[in-house]
Amino acid sequence: MDDRKPLVMSIVENAGLLSLEFVKTGEGLWAKSPGVICKTGAGFEARFSGKQIHLGPAAGWIVRTALRNGGKFTLTKLGTDQLRIATSSWSGLFSPTEK
Repeated sequence: MDDRKPLVMSIVENAGLLSLEFVKTGEGLWAKSPGVICKTGAGFEARFSGKQIHLGPAAGWIVRTALRNGGKFTLTKLGTDQLRIATSSWSGLFSPTEK
């Protein structure tokens, strides 16, 4: 992102359940939710419902409006170290980092 505060997305499996988490560096939690990942044509799709999502204190009105009914993200692997995550109105490139 151009504000030099990367959005960090984590996909974590815990006790057989998948959890997606979006944290804006320097601001805090935007959103987290249990969800599912399904294989699609060339990639994968992550989905969660509006009832599942927890919006964090750092989520602005645009994030709250966009995710209040749930979300569907297309995940496309680019090379060996990048993942394009996209919705119908937004996309971003993510690279792995160590925790």
